[in-house]
Amino acid sequence: MAIIYKIELIICFGEKGLFKMNNELFSNLNSRGYIYQCTNPEKIKDMLTSSEKITFYLGIDPTADSLHIGHFFALMMFRYLQDAGHRGIIVIGGATAMIGDPSGKSDMRKMMTREQVKHNLEEVEELVKRFVKMDGDNPAIILNNSDWIDRYSYVDFMRLVGLHFNVNTMLSADAYANRLKQGGLTFLEMGYMLMQAYDFVFLNQEYGCSLQIGGSDQWGNIVAGISLNKKMRLLNEDISSIDEEDKIFGLTCPLLLTKEGKKMGKTESGTLWVAREKTTAYDFYQYFYNVDDADVVMLLKLFTRVSLEEIDKLCKSDIVKAKRVMAYEITKLVHGCEEADKVLETVDALFVSRTLGDNTPVSDYVVPTENILVIDLFFNSGLVSSKGEARRLISQGGAYIDDVKCDNIDVVISKPREKDYVLIRKGKKKFMKVRFA
Repeated sequence: MAIIYKIELIICFGEKGLFKMNNELFSNLNSRGYIYQCTNPEKIKDMLTSSEKITFYLGIDPTADSLHIGHFFALMMFRYLQDAGHRGIIVIGGATAMIGDPSGKSDMRKMMTREQVKHNLEEVEELVKRFVKMDGDNPAIILNNSDWIDRYSYVDFMRLVGLHFNVNTMLSADAYANRLKQGGLTFLEMGYMLMQAYDFVFLNQEYGCSLQIGGSDQWGNIVAGISLNKKMRLLNEDISSIDEEDKIFGLTCPLLLTKEGKKMGKTESGTLWVAREKTTAYDFYQYFYNVDDADVVMLLKLFTRVSLEEIDKLCKSDIVKAKRVMAYEITKLVHGCEEADKVLETVDALFVSRTLGDNTPVSDYVVPTENILVIDLFFNSGLVSSKGEARRLISQGGAYIDDVKCDNIDVVISKPREKDYVLIRKGKKKFMKVRFA
């Protein structure tokens, strides 16, 4: 049996009553680290804690066929609001993905075909359904912004929306200003802000949506939507002054950073994806278990529903146990209880019993002969990124083969007599099973 560290508390999403949301929603989100920017903090606090429920939305562009941990962060906030009874809309940007958001980019994103966007949209929609409620008494609505943006011709859209945007003001926004400094900005990308801003206006008109949530990198686009709504209302004589109080609002969560200020969710092999086809449940668990001790409190607050008091107590008394709880709960939330339990069994087998489990990572590389140089074994398996790294790992005593240290770069590894694989290890925690043909 795996050594499973769990806390039998209110931890994960699910059945009604597991997490009782009350009028402290805003304070709870703030205490757990979700709130970074608000267009009107007091008004938003009143909206979220009022008995009268609001409609809110979160936008996701399908620029890949999966979600990364940053999307997951925003979806967690979405679920908190939904569990409190507020009506949620997910907008998957079939139209905006055709352009690409310049926020945080130094170069223009490679343009995708409509077929690629359609494929990504379908994949992202299925992943989103894992994290938001799609049935019951308060199901989320999933929409595609191409359904309303594609109605317009270019000229019609520019006459409807473009006339309300001042280019000088747009260029002062961080997303555009940074791109100008780093090599230029295309006119195509300038259209992104207009399209996302109109999304907010459309959703307000058609669904009564009054709040947009998202990551802090979307702050400029959110504010642009609020401004566009006010200007269009003024043009339509719905209001008498541009200074009248806003009717729609924005709320962002911070970028997910480590205590050292590095972007969280980047691994040696690339982005930490939510789809298990891109990042295995084992690698997902290991990523979070291997984070710095200083980041454990933050991750428990953001990605579990363990109470703040219990988090403080757990991290002060046993940081290793806290890490196991955190990594297990996040893996369970993303990959499901069955997969998370399998990972624990594999972890127990590898690190306690020194045996293989069902979720032991297996290299795609198969040794074609009965003998291979140890440097080639580590590099070809994918456990290290270069032969230079393999040499350093071996020379420094961090390479193991079937739990035996190998510190000679000239060693030749032979196919074992009793099995068709070897278990190689990098340091204390990274394993890989490599088969021989």
